[in-house]
Amino acid sequence: MTNTAPTKKVDMDTMVSLCKRRGFIFQSSEIYGGLASCWDYGPLGVELKRNVREAWWQAMVHQRDDMIGLDAAILMHPQTWVASGHVQGFSDPLVECKSCHLRWRADDLKGSVCPSCGGELTEPRMFNLMFKTRMGPVEDEASVIYMRPETAQGIFVNFQNVLNTTRKKLPFGIAQTGKAFRNEITPGNFTFRSREFEQMECEYFVKPETADQWLKYWLEERFNWYLKLGMRKENLRLRQHGKDELAHYARDCYDVEYLFPMGWSELEGIANRGDFDLKQHSAASGKTLTYFDEEKGEHYLPCAIEPSAGVDRSALAFLLDSYAEEPDKDEVRVVLHLHPRLAPVKVAVLPLSRKEPLVAMAREVHAGLRCCFVTQYDDAQSIGRRYRRQDEIGTPFCVTVDFQSIEDKQVTVRDRDSMKQLRVPIAELQKVLSAKLCGEAFDTGPLWAAHGEQLA
Repeated sequence: MTNTAPTKKVDMDTMVSLCKRRGFIFQSSEIYGGLASCWDYGPLGVELKRNVREAWWQAMVHQRDDMIGLDAAILMHPQTWVASGHVQGFSDPLVECKSCHLRWRADDLKGSVCPSCGGELTEPRMFNLMFKTRMGPVEDEASVIYMRPETAQGIFVNFQNVLNTTRKKLPFGIAQTGKAFRNEITPGNFTFRSREFEQMECEYFVKPETADQWLKYWLEERFNWYLKLGMRKENLRLRQHGKDELAHYARDCYDVEYLFPMGWSELEGIANRGDFDLKQHSAASGKTLTYFDEEKGEHYLPCAIEPSAGVDRSALAFLLDSYAEEPDKDEVRVVLHLHPRLAPVKVAVLPLSRKEPLVAMAREVHAGLRCCFVTQYDDAQSIGRRYRRQDEIGTPFCVTVDFQSIEDKQVTVRDRDSMKQLRVPIAELQKVLSAKLCGEAFDTGPLWAAHGEQLA
């Protein structure tokens, strides 16, 4: 199912309002005034995030023979970040207003005065983005460690462990998802740039002479992943980094960019990290992190191609891309055309009335579906209002149990995108919904031929 419905570009304020109203995303510690650029995911948001993460894991690990997974600790030996270059080089240029004392990223400013009060700015100085914390009971310098700013280093320091236990041959990849932390100077634009976020990263290790062709492969592979999950192609593009913006570890890098409300911005980075990380950790630790090539009969450091995406940023992009306001009689229907794999709720069960025995039958239908799908049961207000609520949270299908259902043991299935309806025997409901959620067209098949013409 792809997102082809007519839509308008949604502004960020509208999306923030929807996310708060429907339980996708809340401001962290809101009752205390909130904590800047930290976010809590509500009942629907946690499902959306989990679905994005699992769709990535399925594509990157479970559906491939050349990829294995890892879950490294957030806290790592501090020498890790010295060797990786983060202690010295993971910095942004910072300026401070001499009048209001607000701080800004120098490379984000379009003028030479404070965007807040128009005051004079200081000269830029470098500000390290890593959060520091302490380990152990004694607060001295020896106990200082860092909250990881990326998950990738956990992969590099475990390279030899994974190689020894899996006996993988090049090319192969190690994938990981998990929390990362960056003390951003000017975070903002909702969840686009936060201080605590979740990454989906892979280090794909290849023979050095093949690095360029594998970078090209992963550019195409990752770009198409977003398209397969319904994102509009016109809202995506690839942009190569200039030589002056390459990270200290990168030989080459591209961004998959999305057209966010604030303009084209990075959705995912795909970099050729070369052998930088393995070389640095090998030298700093004194441990051998080479790969033995049986065909060549020699040891060498492989190159790493890194597709690195954010769960939070991807979830935001899918929400923005799926949002639509569509005419519906005299009203406007707000709908999220989320791909069924990403939708927080797959099926809603709606009894036409709260009267018995209708409720008992609806509860029984719901119980039969919830073992297979993420479902909601909703009997509040009119059926039209309930349809609109489910449209607004992206539920692909609604199942209505009406008084006729008591007689014929059939229910009505409504499609979110087309709003077409199909009468389905309860005994076949689970099978029909499974087929529809896996991509079968709603207006085809023997059931539609038998019942759909009068319900279209």
